[in-house]
Amino acid sequence: MYMPGHFSEERIEVLHALIQAHPLAALVSLQDGELEANHIPFIISPPAADAPYGVLRGHVARNNPVWRNAGSGQDALLIFQGAQAYISPRWYEEKQRSGAVVPTYNYAVVHAHGPMRLVEDRQEFLSLLNDLSDNFEYKFDQPWRVSDAPAEYVDRMMDMIVGIEIPVRRISGKWKASQNKSTQDRVSMVDGLRGQHDPASHALANVMEQQLFETE
Repeated sequence: MYMPGHFSEERIEVLHALIQAHPLAALVSLQDGELEANHIPFIISPPAADAPYGVLRGHVARNNPVWRNAGSGQDALLIFQGAQAYISPRWYEEKQRSGAVVPTYNYAVVHAHGPMRLVEDRQEFLSLLNDLSDNFEYKFDQPWRVSDAPAEYVDRMMDMIVGIEIPVRRISGKWKASQNKSTQDRVSMVDGLRGQHDPASHALANVMEQQLFETE
């Protein structure tokens, strides 16, 4: 990933927070000599001995051939897309002076790399499924749990999916939040984004405002 220094984000807690907030990854791997992308939600576990940046855990359909490369030692790339929105030239201070400005697009993204391995132990797999459902159900007043479904039904469903883990060996974050622009321009961009009527613009405004706060 092209990474100008002023856009680089290396803090693990910040990278993990984006993954937790935007868990649907584009999992890119090599399949039969061609790059394939699958869109799979993951949860991130703390760093381990063989995973200095955490362990990504999820599952795929057994009919999906992506899991057949597990154990090959070949790294997969997982892309987690955070806040993103268009930046209009009208929000630049220079627009009023000379008009010498152009649009851009700002975003926050995390790239994680690591080899895929299978979760083959049945109890470990069930524990993974419990962790996944608990992670996504916590916000409900009465969270659904795997144990709410009949045991024989869960057993059948488990035969139709495959648990996977990816120990993260390399991770990078890019927060393109106009850090190379003036403070006045960045404040104006945040105001402009907050004036839009879509959640994506407001989410990016929050990211840019946090970046402003950290650099002041």
